[in-house]
Amino acid sequence: MMTVKPRVFGWKADGGRPNRSAQELVMIRSARAVRRAYTLVEVLVVVAILGICASMITPTMTGSQGLRVQAAVRTIVADITEMQSDALAFQRGRALVFHPDTNSYSTVEINGTTINEALDTLSTTTFNRDSFGDAKIAEANFDDAEVLIYDELGSPVTSPGGSTPSSNGTITITGAGEKYQITVEAYTGRVSVKKIP
Repeated sequence: MMTVKPRVFGWKADGGRPNRSAQELVMIRSARAVRRAYTLVEVLVVVAILGICASMITPTMTGSQGLRVQAAVRTIVADITEMQSDALAFQRGRALVFHPDTNSYSTVEINGTTINEALDTLSTTTFNRDSFGDAKIAEANFDDAEVLIYDELGSPVTSPGGSTPSSNGTITITGAGEKYQITVEAYTGRVSVKKIP
């Protein structure tokens, strides 16, 4: 007579490896596969978080054109201040010559009583689309000219080599739906910027 060993569910009676049928193994594998997937709630939470992040980033990206126009204004203010300091430091006249038609300006050293851009240009700045977006020099007005002149003491004057103080001068920058006015005050050359509505 043959003795039959009792079987414990899923395990061999002698404590060895599990004794599972093929059907049980398929069910276990499919249960594991289901556990690896995301639930609908988890997917919806992730989509909601991505939507919130996108809504925070979009205004920042669209506002970059305004920042580029502000960068153009800051560049002009920095160059005006540099030319005034340069005139005082070297005891030589300096000028900024604006060209609204080409959307550029030059910093020029003054030798004598004339401004010669061809020979005495120190630097030229052009507001191109890559760096300054759609910033445009709309107008530059310094005593009915497009030239800001500093004497050797750093004061704004009406003519190269002259000593007649100029009146307040302005530069208007437009772009990205914004308009800024840079004012250079008479006598002191103090620079101020105002956003025009």
